Amino acid sequence: MPRYPRHIDLKKDRGLTIEWDDGTSSYFSIAYLRKMSPSAEAREMREQIAKNPLAIVPSAPPSGPLTALGAELVGHYAIRIRFSDGHDTGIYSWDYLQQIAHKDG
Repeated sequence: MPRYPRHIDLKKDRGLTIEWDDGTSSYFSIAYLRKMSPSAEAREMREQIAKNPLAIVPSAPPSGPLTALGAELVGHYAIRIRFSDGHDTGIYSWDYLQQIAHKDG
């Protein structure tokens, strides 16, 4: 049965906490959300790394710690987060967030 957010709390310098409608909650650090972005670009990079652990990962120019600049709801099914490194193309569906919830660690 799908779960939907009852409450969403984004701490731009720390992470995203979601309280689900079944009373459970999930926490995602900003770095983990950026790493697990569902954007095509990030998904492709994760697949390359899985196939070849020596794959070269492009580095972002140093501009201080990674933070979330903001977020917006996408319909009733997802949230889009804008990161300080310029990335903003990942749309995190509630389903996807539940799939990755217990892997942050």
